[in-house]
Amino acid sequence: MPPSIRPATLADAPAVTDLLNAVDLIEIGRAETDLHTVEADLKHPEADLERDSWLAFEGGRLVAYGLLWDESGGERIDVDHYVLPDHQRAGFEILAAMEARALEKARDNGARRAVVHLHLNVRPTTDLDRLRGRGWQAVRRYHVLHRPLDPAADQPPAPDEGVRIRPCATEADRQLVHRLYQASFAEHFDFQPRSYDSWLADIKADTVDWSLVWIAATDELGDAGFLIARNDREAMGWIRGVGVLADARGRGLGGLLLRHAFGAFAALGRDTVGLGVDTSNATGAPELYRRHGMTVHYAVDTWETVLA
Repeated sequence: MPPSIRPATLADAPAVTDLLNAVDLIEIGRAETDLHTVEADLKHPEADLERDSWLAFEGGRLVAYGLLWDESGGERIDVDHYVLPDHQRAGFEILAAMEARALEKARDNGARRAVVHLHLNVRPTTDLDRLRGRGWQAVRRYHVLHRPLDPAADQPPAPDEGVRIRPCATEADRQLVHRLYQASFAEHFDFQPRSYDSWLADIKADTVDWSLVWIAATDELGDAGFLIARNDREAMGWIRGVGVLADARGRGLGGLLLRHAFGAFAALGRDTVGLGVDTSNATGAPELYRRHGMTVHYAVDTWETVLA
């Protein structure tokens, strides 16, 4: 029988979480998807669940899931896609529906084509030969890094003279972190400029503990770097983003912010911290993380297709 496919609702979040954790177990050996993360994805302000989400069932079991959103307002469309390995038919029915919807959204934006991006584990449950046969190709690789924490060794560092780190404590500080984020990531692959309100939605600001967001400054340059951390993942403490303005790089601010986050997580009782990094990042971030003891947990590829 063909799969039964319908849109998702917020009430489906527990079932989707279970599916994603089943995929996690196959791909990385442990379940690392939290319910609140799935709920936040389903609440994405740029995804209309009725038209931009898909659940596929076979024999009453959820076997594939897709979600589409549009942050660019142009040709770039993003999708998530998960499928159990023995249910490729259902997964690719969802993928075909996402491709059609992506082209429709891009054209509604006034673009002539859709450039669609999808992130997949390097050894995914998706059939990559079949994916390539539909015109998709891997265009970028990311590493998810992790590092063990030791409360005795990972103490918050003392900044050098003329350097300061402070928590993001006020609305003005939040707006500052947004500006620093936009400026420090502007030249990164896949970066999409975001308004303040859109950025708050991206980082799921209603669940952010702002005491785990820090700003770095120097006497010479003023506010020049930031780090956003989260303590709401069961698997590990998580660094959502760390950035330093181009003119301030090479002064140790990134490393200082990292060590500060390590110390904070260790004090909170976490035994592991993680983050994601573009392996082709031109700012030296992969080497910075390596020097600070972070190693590869697993790898993810960005896959792209161009539809017209």
